[in-house]
Amino acid sequence: MKTKNIMIVGVGGQGSLLASKLLGRLLLDEGYDVKVSEVHGMSQRGGSVVTYVRYGDRVASSLIDLGEADFIVSFELLEAARWLPYLKPDGQIVTSTQQIDPMPVITGAAKYPENLVEKMRAAGAKVDALDCLALAEEAGSSKAVNIVLLGRLSHYFGVGEEKWLAALEAVVPPKFLELNKKAFALGRNA
Repeated sequence: MKTKNIMIVGVGGQGSLLASKLLGRLLLDEGYDVKVSEVHGMSQRGGSVVTYVRYGDRVASSLIDLGEADFIVSFELLEAARWLPYLKPDGQIVTSTQQIDPMPVITGAAKYPENLVEKMRAAGAKVDALDCLALAEEAGSSKAVNIVLLGRLSHYFGVGEEKWLAALEAVVPPKFLELNKKAFALGRNA
């Protein structure tokens, strides 16, 4: 199988590490060679972060270049737009519609861009945008946006729900498992 590339983007503190760990576990369980990068960027709460997940028969490196991402999974709308140049022409964006103001917006030096979903689509991207924060809160915690997003991403993989849940059980602490299963189901069924 040709190597597939997934970028997980957002801001620090949103759970991109757990999302990449869960995705890596799922793909390993499916028998793929998997490389997961460390978080790149300002991993402190609020800074822009990106994690790369690459899988296939044989994967040499964990890095993804411009125009190579099959999927961009984004926790925040502006981050999806920021990383758009990395998406393949036929790639898919799965994004939360949540908007977190970056520092230039907070200080008043800039305004948060409007109509980002429409702008990404106008640029030729396939965009699946969902209010993942509302679904995470419905599941019981605003911190479950990452799992809601993976539930939504699961639509684009030929892997059964039971295998996703097995990977979830392997990486999520038992005391948070039911909440995360609910978050996954809400994202998957939205």
